[in-house]
Parts: sequence; structure tokens; C-alpha cells
Amino acid sequence: MRSTLLLKILLATLLLPACVTINVYFPAAAAEQAADKIIGEIWGTDSKKGTPGKPTRETQLPKKSSLARAPGMVRYAAARGLDVLIPPVAAAAEPDLNIATPAIRQLTQSMEARHTQLKPYYDSGALGLTSTGLLELRDLNAVPLPERTLVRKLVGEDNADRNNLYREIAVANGHPEWEADIRSTFAQRWAQRSASGWYYNDGSGWKQKS
Repeated sequence: MRSTLLLKILLATLLLPACVTINVYFPAAAAEQAADKIIGEIWGTDSKKGTPGKPTRETQLPKKSSLARAPGMVRYAAARGLDVLIPPVAAAAEPDLNIATPAIRQLTQSMEARHTQLKPYYDSGALGLTSTGLLELRDLNAVPLPERTLVRKLVGEDNADRNNLYREIAVANGHPEWEADIRSTFAQRWAQRSASGWYYNDGSGWKQKS
């Protein structure tokens, strides 16, 4: 019986690759924290100081299984088999996002410097935050005629930086396919952290932050 049990366990470990799939999901909570940090740096005191939510994890310890009561050689074989067959990438299924690359820092600093020029147009309602994480000149009449060329230029430059920022964060974390999710996360956090009186579009039309 003991030899049969050992054989079954070893066979099961060899068959694990056929039934174990390791997926790396988009880390939504980590993306929100990264977005809040970057937005806070760009907007400074104009950004609300809310505390981003922390991702929750299951911390309950599993109950002892029959394997824990198996002979030492069987437990060792099973453990070593799992170590080999399930690589460390499984532990990275919910990674923290890297936002400290030179490219990301440069984009953040560029947007931070530009914000002092953009802020009066947020305040006047001329500019709004779109559901795609960009800026839009929503009310041209709120911009004095001599300033319109400058405002268009600033909006174009800021949108270029925003597009590059979302792409750089995805690439820096080894998942270019996350760019759309990162953009969506930033769009929500720009709106959430915007100052009272600013305009944002959640996809259903313009709204003014209360």
C-alpha cells in the first residue's frame, strides 16, 4: 500500500503541467496605487489626498491534508515536484507596478511642470478630463482669444505625455498588453482625484466635480 501511494503521488506531480495554468492578471489595485502616486506628483496640492485602497489577500492557512501525514520521503518528493513544475512566476500574479524608470520619471516631471499653466483652465471649466485618460478643450469660449493657441499647444503636449506614460508603465512592467487597462485606471483616478469645480467625462457626458 505504501509503495502504491508513493507511485500515485509521483505520477500526479508529473501530470501537473497538463492541468496547471498560470495566468498573470492585471493588478488593478496596484495600478490604482501607482496612478494615485503619479497624479499626486503631477498635481501636487491640487490632487485630493485620498488614501488608495490596498489589495486584499487571502491569509487563511490551509488545513492539514493527508499529505502532511504521509511519510517524509513522500512529502519531500511531492514538494520538490511542485517546486519544479510551478515556477516562481506564480507568485508574481499580483505584482506591484514599477513606475520608477527614467522614462516614466521624465514624463511625470514634464506633466508636473506643465500643470501650473493648465490649472487656470481646469478652474475655469475650459478643460476637462476625458474617459480615455486625456485632456479636452471642452469650452473654447472660456479661454481668452489671445491664449487659445497656447492652450491648444499645452493640451496637445500633455496628451502626448499621457499616451506615452500609459505605454511606458505597461512596457516597464513587461506587459505591453496592459496599456488599455492602465489608461482606464488612470482615467478613473484623474476624475476621482480632480479638484472641486473641475470637469470630467465618465463616458456619459461632462460632469462637474462637486
